[in-house]
Amino acid sequence: MNDDARTNIGTPSPATTSSEERELREQVARTREELGQTVEALASKTDVKAQAKEKAAAVKEQAADKAAEVADKAAQVADEAALVSDEAALVSDKAALVSGQIREKAGRAAQLLKDKTPDPVREKTARAAVQVRQSAAKAGQYAADKTPDLLLEKAGQAATAARANRTPLIVLGTALSVFLLVRRGRGRRR
Repeated sequence: MNDDARTNIGTPSPATTSSEERELREQVARTREELGQTVEALASKTDVKAQAKEKAAAVKEQAADKAAEVADKAAQVADEAALVSDEAALVSDKAALVSGQIREKAGRAAQLLKDKTPDPVREKTARAAVQVRQSAAKAGQYAADKTPDLLLEKAGQAATAARANRTPLIVLGTALSVFLLVRRGRGRRR
């Protein structure tokens, strides 16, 4: 290489045309851009402190996103639990209302049955109940005399249960007696 060639490096020769010149300038610009990016990438790889800060920021952002996601999910679950609790309270209130209505209707039906039952029928029912009690007492005494002790113990438990539920048994017996008397009375009319 001669001295002229060294001093003219980077200056276009007079023989090049403008399109070649433009191409060369574009190529030089691209090369400079690529070189700048490469230098920047190398510099960022050697900056450990900046990398640590970037990593910490990324982890912090992920943690914040995850915390927000968990908080949203917790709020959603709390809302669903509140809805379930409200529904349970409504069902409980409705059940109490229906139970009260049933008790009221059963009381009215029992009173209506008592009011509609003629006095002779009630008297016959009372007499029949006395006879049943007496017969039951006799049968119970006879059975007690003839029954083994183990069986007596079981019967005693059943009798205790019947005494505890005396009112339903009396109502059932009265209703059965009324039914039988009405049925018998209709049978005679035919």
